[in-house]
Amino acid sequence: MELSTQIVWLFILAIPIACIAWTVTHEEVFREPREYCVKRCHESKSLAGRKFFYLFTCEYCFSHYVTVIMLLITGYQLLYTGWRGYIIAGFSLVFIANVYMSLFALIRTDLKKVRLEAEKEEEKK
Repeated sequence: MELSTQIVWLFILAIPIACIAWTVTHEEVFREPREYCVKRCHESKSLAGRKFFYLFTCEYCFSHYVTVIMLLITGYQLLYTGWRGYIIAGFSLVFIANVYMSLFALIRTDLKKVRLEAEKEEEKK
């Protein structure tokens, strides 16, 4: 695969990774399982138990696991073929997906701020 095609794949494959990781770790639809995981990651007696449940509460951590699944599904490799290409692709996808999630978080925060300011203006009238 040409390098330009690999780069396009990198930025496109990072989109569903970011969407899945963000949805599971932040959105209301997964609130109850996430709250259960938060409780278990704080109360679990074993280190492995705490770390296992923590990964469902952290978008950065969870994005690594989503990336592994996406690599298995797509077979995407970056720069090299074989295991080296998978490793480079994996960390690159995690990085780009987390850039996307950070941008989304900033946009979402700005939208909430604008909405709150608009509500305050409406209350003043």
